[in-house]
This record gives sequence, C-alpha cells and structure tokens, in this order.
Amino acid sequence: MTVTTRWWWIRHDKVHNPENRLYGQSDIKAVISHAGAYERLAPSLPADALWLCSHLSRTRETAAALRPHMEALGHDPPETLELPEIAEQDFGAWQGMNFAELKAHLGDGFDAFWRAPAEARPPGGESFAEVIARVAEAVGRITEQHPGRDIVAFAHGGSIRAALAAALELSPECALRFQIRNLSLTRIDHLVPDEDPPSGMRHPWHVHQVNQLHPEDD
Repeated sequence: MTVTTRWWWIRHDKVHNPENRLYGQSDIKAVISHAGAYERLAPSLPADALWLCSHLSRTRETAAALRPHMEALGHDPPETLELPEIAEQDFGAWQGMNFAELKAHLGDGFDAFWRAPAEARPPGGESFAEVIARVAEAVGRITEQHPGRDIVAFAHGGSIRAALAAALELSPECALRFQIRNLSLTRIDHLVPDEDPPSGMRHPWHVHQVNQLHPEDD
C-alpha cells in the first residue's frame, strides 16, 4: 500500500503594500478578505489535517480567518503549529526597499543581480536558493514525522515556490517563474510505495495543482 502524505500550501491573505516594497520577513499584518473567499476555499481542504504556519503573523491570521469556515462544514481544525522554516525570504538590508530604491542601492551591480536574482544574497539576509534548502529540509522532516497525513501549510509566495522547486528539482531561477497568488492553493504529494514502481514513477513528489484560485477569487 502506498503511503501518501499530502501538503496543501496556502499563501497568506493580502497585505497593505501600495509601494510594492520588499517586505520579506517584516511582520506585516494580513488584510483579511471578505468571508466569501474563505467560504470558497474551505471545501477544498481535508477535514483531518495538521495545520502549520510560519512565525510571521500574516500566516497565522489567515489560518484564523479560515477556521470558522472549516467549522461550519463540521470540521474541527487543530491548533495551528508554528514552523519558522516555511517563512518568506529574509531580504536583510534590502527589506523595505521598493524596486527603484533597490536599483539605486545596487548601482552598477543591479544588472548582475537581475540576471541571477535567485542566487543573490542580500547583506544580512538570504538568497532564494537558500530559502529552497531550508524549506526542503523542513518539509522532509515533517513528512517523515507525519507519514500519510494531510498537512495544511499557511505560508508565503517565496516558500511555496521553494517547495515546488524542491519537489520538481527545479533550478532556483526557474522556480521564481511560478505565480503564487494570495489565498491560492498548491498541493504537493509525497508517495512511498510498498513495492518498486515503474522507472518513470520513482520520484516521490507529485504536484497536483499550483496557484489554484476559487470561483470569483481571480
């Protein structure tokens, strides 16, 4: 019998960021959407799941906003556990800058950064490639600890792209091409078969959906 551990990734709700600044690990609160968005999301999720969020409040606030809609369906979600390793990228000294400010800050180095942004490490921060490594380690550890479970992870655009990169063995640059919208659902399954599968099916990770929005949410 194949043991399947299902990861249901949800990007946090919107934040107030009119100047499009790199907010990264700044602890900005979520701007909670109208109840209808959560009502449409809730039926897509499993009833008996482990709930995780990052240490940033916008993910916990999103989980809290979804909870009553799960309860209305007769589900009883557990306490949301904090997993800091699925937080957004730490932009270090660049955090809080908008595009124009970052360009001015980097000067002649801006073109080099734009050619390979996933490998660039901000002073005091981390590169997107490093985000992939930390998310992959955490996902692997939780998957080993909870085999066969459904895991609902309230996370961030960067950490969900990182999970996809690890599952699909993508380069960091390729993974940045994924669009991950607020309140979108991405599902990645980990399979451990009880016997050797055909050669084309031996990779343990299978991606079922990416950036799924619900009717009226697009």
